[in-house]
Amino acid sequence: MPEYRIQFTAKADRQLRKLSRGTQKKLSAAVDALASDPRPAGARYLRGREDLWRIRVGAYRIVYAIEDDRLVIVLVKLGHRRDVYRGS
Repeated sequence: MPEYRIQFTAKADRQLRKLSRGTQKKLSAAVDALASDPRPAGARYLRGREDLWRIRVGAYRIVYAIEDDRLVIVLVKLGHRRDVYRGS
């Protein structure tokens, strides 16, 4: 299986930087794993948005789009589950 490139939107990059170091490490490990498997066990379509996927990392969520034709994963949002779905 080919490796995907990971791209952050400006918003997702800001959201990641605001989190604690420990949470950043957990989320970064999950993001790195997406490069080799963009649809891991537990990944789901975001309800109402067939173009976006989400994965759970504890109480946090990573929302992303998969561009199979370009082998790119675009991270759209990262954050605590109570906040990440607002304004989607």
